[in-house]
Amino acid sequence: MKILLKTCQLLIVALVLTGCKNKTEKPVEDTRTIIEKCTDQYTFLSDSIKSALDTKRMMPRNIGKNGQTGLTGIYDWTSGFYPGSLWYLNLLTNDSKWENLALEYTKKLDTIQYWTGNHDVGFMIECSYGNALKKEASAAFDSVIVQTAKSLATRFHPGAGIIQSWDSSKKWNCPVIIDNMMNLELLFHATEISGDSTYYNIAVSHANKTMENHFRADNSSFHVLNYDTETGEVLEKRTHQGYADDSAWARGQAWGLYGFTLCYRVTKDENYLNQALKIADFIKNHPNLPEDNIPYWDYNAPVDENTPRDASAAAITASALLELSGYLSTEKSNIYNTFANDIIKSLSSPAYFAETGTNNGFLLKHSVGSLPHGVEIDTPLNYADYYFLEALYRQQN
Repeated sequence: MKILLKTCQLLIVALVLTGCKNKTEKPVEDTRTIIEKCTDQYTFLSDSIKSALDTKRMMPRNIGKNGQTGLTGIYDWTSGFYPGSLWYLNLLTNDSKWENLALEYTKKLDTIQYWTGNHDVGFMIECSYGNALKKEASAAFDSVIVQTAKSLATRFHPGAGIIQSWDSSKKWNCPVIIDNMMNLELLFHATEISGDSTYYNIAVSHANKTMENHFRADNSSFHVLNYDTETGEVLEKRTHQGYADDSAWARGQAWGLYGFTLCYRVTKDENYLNQALKIADFIKNHPNLPEDNIPYWDYNAPVDENTPRDASAAAITASALLELSGYLSTEKSNIYNTFANDIIKSLSSPAYFAETGTNNGFLLKHSVGSLPHGVEIDTPLNYADYYFLEALYRQQN
């Protein structure tokens, strides 16, 4: 009996140790597998667009209604995401193939540094040249970052304290969208490189005004605010891509979470950390968030079996949460880290991650560009892939 009892005890210990070992190793194995699948997919994608290298449209953005890969030029707001994805593949694999391809596509964006026609130059240049600088120092690339920040700074209105998003029109006097929080990283980066605090101060001013005006009592964000450029008065609070003016457009909430998290990274201002936490809790605890944590395109949209999900919003959220969790106490960190990993697990599943050789080479299925405009509904999008790869990189590190 004693021998039998001792044998059972040893067996239980062995099973517990095996379970612990599997718990530790399984996520690593899963991550390695998904990275391998990412490289296979992007090999397929990059090979399929080689014929477009000498045209004005060379950046893969989506799949068009004709089933062909939708290509866009360098002045499209999404132009930095493909080279950015290539940089992350290089950082994840250390394969020089991806570095060479990333450099090739990054350098195509050189003239963007002088463009003052859109606030999205932050997306374009920070995702491409900014990620290139994670690989190695380059005075030439530093120069591109600073010059782009100068161009972006021309859209700043000191009286209102904000960076104008789109140009004025009959519809808008001075529109500012929540997405604009993402372009502040470029300004912070430019101050770090140059030592010129002008860019830092503009970013902080814009973040403060956004925190003051963009958010509702439940910590959800409006999409578009229309400002008086002289007084800073908010003339309207509207939406452009959401379900309604007072709804919570899913990708907009993700932009806000990511934006305030990066602001805390640079400034260590607790107000930004608290704002990021409020947004994270809004997303995590929303009653309309599906069980797999991939949101519908708008948190307030009517839901039925045909309501589109937005994998891009989920990928942005996961990446932001992984960074946010690093700034918190262990208990809180575990909560948001687990939420991020659960999102990544869902995105890595066959429900959202494309089978190799399908989806025209894009990684994720089921994203939404702008449902109210009937554009890019239930399709792969290059920025969904970008933030998914960034999340994998942050998870790995």
